[in-house]
Amino acid sequence: MKQNKYDESDFFANYSRMPRSVGGLNAAGEWQELRAMLPELHDKRVLDLGCGFGWHCRYAREQQARSVVGVDLSENMLERARAMTDDPGIKYMRLAIEDIDFSAGEFDVVISSLALHYIERLDILCGRIYHALAPGGAFVLSVEHPVFTALASQDWHYGPQGEKLHWPVDGYHQEGSRQARFLEHDVIKYHRTVATYMNTLIASGFSIRSVAEPKPTEEMLETNPDMRDEMRRPIFLMISAVRD
Repeated sequence: MKQNKYDESDFFANYSRMPRSVGGLNAAGEWQELRAMLPELHDKRVLDLGCGFGWHCRYAREQQARSVVGVDLSENMLERARAMTDDPGIKYMRLAIEDIDFSAGEFDVVISSLALHYIERLDILCGRIYHALAPGGAFVLSVEHPVFTALASQDWHYGPQGEKLHWPVDGYHQEGSRQARFLEHDVIKYHRTVATYMNTLIASGFSIRSVAEPKPTEEMLETNPDMRDEMRRPIFLMISAVRD
């Protein structure tokens, strides 16, 4: 299923107002940890799957990547990315992530940030990414954590006074689609377990180098005390893998 919610005007307007949409990578709480998982980008050929506004593409070029290709299905996203980019070393392509068909060994690094939980057939996609990577190439991804995607409601269990009692997890091993509410719209996300993410990569030929479940830094907690609730359960799962 190839969703294109970001070309719906109301959805895109809501997304454009998110802190990470306005402030870029530094406004994304998980960025520091994701950045640490990236390999050396100097002189590398980089592919960004689900590139959005192109933040990671521009970062890669700032790190002197040789070339960058950003892929996204949304024309709204790509229009904004192109408007924010003045760099002939970055190429944006309108394409569903599921439909990538690059040449063998065309890239050295593949990045995908918060996009793959919208993809139904992760196994097929991982095979295509493996094919597109040169031997020794890196694949670094972030997704919504399975603890977060297990229940479609994606919300706390509240007490009688509206207090956040706990984060409910149910149906964890029942993988598949969930109709979730995001930015005041219904969207389809695909829940899979931590084991499935890791084993799918391994079955595709990757070696896993590191796994992270980022939490707010002390600086974030000091700046925004409301983020202390984010210490109670993980939101993101991040994996760094290498093509053998």
